[in-house]
Amino acid sequence: MTKLALKIDVDTYRGTSEGVPRLIEVLRRNNVRATFLFSLGPDHTGRAIKRVFRPGFMKKVQRTSVASHYGLMTLLYGTLLPGPDIGRRCAEIMRATRDAGFETGIHCWDHVRWQDRVELADAAWTEDEMQKAIDRYVDVFGEPARGHGAAGWQMNSHALRLTEKLGFAWSSDTRGKYPFIPVINGEVVNCPQLPTTLPTLDELIGVDGIDDNNVHDHLLQLTTHHRESGHVYTLHAELEGNRFAPVFERLLSGWRKQNYQIVAMRDLYEDLNPSRLPHCEIMRGEVPGRSGTLLIQGNEL
Repeated sequence: MTKLALKIDVDTYRGTSEGVPRLIEVLRRNNVRATFLFSLGPDHTGRAIKRVFRPGFMKKVQRTSVASHYGLMTLLYGTLLPGPDIGRRCAEIMRATRDAGFETGIHCWDHVRWQDRVELADAAWTEDEMQKAIDRYVDVFGEPARGHGAAGWQMNSHALRLTEKLGFAWSSDTRGKYPFIPVINGEVVNCPQLPTTLPTLDELIGVDGIDDNNVHDHLLQLTTHHRESGHVYTLHAELEGNRFAPVFERLLSGWRKQNYQIVAMRDLYEDLNPSRLPHCEIMRGEVPGRSGTLLIQGNEL
């Protein structure tokens, strides 16, 4: 049976404290597996306001109702309000996620700081940010994380190398079509990438007549034909764990009817033979519905 892995990015304090418990309830009710990737440091979501000058950012804000998903307080964290330390304040929720049988991993330390600065950051800054997340994860869970999925699919060459150096079994830092071994500037990084293969809800809603009521139909059309490598769908605790929970339930129902086995990222990874994965170049590119550039799977080498 073809696998479809659920990768849940948890960006904010509200997403962790409210969205994660709701998603656990939905996942358990539907008897499916998933991977939760946590932001482990301060919630500085309000500092994302500087992205207003990025091409396409305001259009996305307007069509996806950011305030209704994240809440007013979240949009003030790091500016008018101090950013809560997610890893300290939500440690029990994170451990409860693991204890409920779900895989957990690392998203980042500071979501906004990583997403906005990592592209041009040097090796020291990059390693410091990743090490802080790793250390906090060990504080919370008592063991190292096996999986990494970068905030906003933003990485640099130092960060990609560190996924291998710091001992991650798999990473999901890119958008693409199938699992691969990444190559950056001619250098092979021996940490398999399991790229997100499907668009996210916030990339689709508000475009070409797609709304809350029909976005699931659009996504299900993309998964009609199975492929051997399966799929990775990235959802967000702030979206599918809140207003878009009914959309997510419709997706789960549709994927079951399409005979997908809905799994965690580690289930995809454990099916792989890394020595037989293709080597693919890592590139920067655009994804429809998302502002700016991010990491995408390039050509096989």
